Amino acid sequence: MSYDILLGLSVSLTVMFFWIGRRLASTPVELDGQLNRYLEDGSTSTAQYALGASPTQLSFVERVIAPAWRGVLSRAGGLAPQRNVDGLTRRLETAGRPFGLNPLNFLGLKFIAAMVLGVAGFLLIAVVLQQPIANGVFLALAFAVIGFYVPNLWLGVIIRTRQREIIRALPDALDMIVVCVEAGQSFDQALKRVSARWHNALTEEFNRINTEIAIGRSRREALSNAADRIQLSDVSNLITAILQADQLGVSIGNVLRVQASQLRTVRRQRAEELARQAAIKLLFPLVFLIFPAMFAVLLGPAIPLIVETFR
Repeated sequence: MSYDILLGLSVSLTVMFFWIGRRLASTPVELDGQLNRYLEDGSTSTAQYALGASPTQLSFVERVIAPAWRGVLSRAGGLAPQRNVDGLTRRLETAGRPFGLNPLNFLGLKFIAAMVLGVAGFLLIAVVLQQPIANGVFLALAFAVIGFYVPNLWLGVIIRTRQREIIRALPDALDMIVVCVEAGQSFDQALKRVSARWHNALTEEFNRINTEIAIGRSRREALSNAADRIQLSDVSNLITAILQADQLGVSIGNVLRVQASQLRTVRRQRAEELARQAAIKLLFPLVFLIFPAMFAVLLGPAIPLIVETFR
C-alpha cells in the first residue's frame, strides 16, 4: 500500500510541476529597476558584481546554487495573486530584504514550505504510523496551512529585530553625524563616514540612501523612502526635521544637534521604563519556579511530622 501511495504522489507532483512550467513559459518576464537589481542580493554575488568582483572570485554556492534557488522560489511565487506581491513588498523592505529575497521569492518559499510540510504530514500518518488515508490527508492539509504561514512569522521576527537594532544604534550614529557635519562635511559624506565606521541595520539604510542619491534620486525622495521602509516614529521625526531644515534653509547642524539630544532623552526614558518592568517580569519565575522549590526544601521534612500528628 505504501508503494502505491508514493507512486501516486510522484505522478501528482510531476503533473503539477509540468503545469507550473507551462504557465510560467507563457508569462512575460518583467525587468526590475537598477536599484532593485543592485539590492537583489546585498550580501553575496550581486553586491560583489556591483563592486567589480569577477565571477571566479565567488564560491560555487554564490555562483550556481543561490541563483538557482532564487529562480525556483520566483517561479513558485509567480502562482500567487498580484495583491499578495504588493502586500509583501513593504514588509520585505522593512525587514531589509533578508537573504536577498524579493516578494516572488518569499511567496515561492511559502508554497514550498506548505508543500514540504504537507507531504511530510501525509507520509507520517499514512506510511510510518499506518493510519487510514483520510487521516493522512487531513493532517497533510493542516501541515500545509502551518507551513504556508510559518515564513510570515519568521519575517515578523526579522522586522522586529531589525527595528530594535535601528533604535539602539540611532542615537550614537546621530551624534557622530553631528560631529561630522559641524566639522565641515556634508550630510551625505557624514552618512558615508558613519557607514564606514559601523555595520548594522541603520548603516545599511544609510548606504541605501547614498545609493539612491547616486543613481539619480533627490535627497528628499531617498530620505522619504527610508522613512517609509523603516516605519519607526523616531526615524520619521528625524527625517521630517532634516527635510524641513533643507527646505527652509536652516542650519542642518543645529537641527541634528537638537534631534540627537532628544534621542538621548528618549533612550534614557526607555531604559527607565524597562527597569520598572523588570520587577513585574521577575514575579512570574519567582511564583512558578523559585517559590515551589523553596517550599519543597523548607516544608518537605516537616510534612511527615504533620501527617503523623493529625493521624
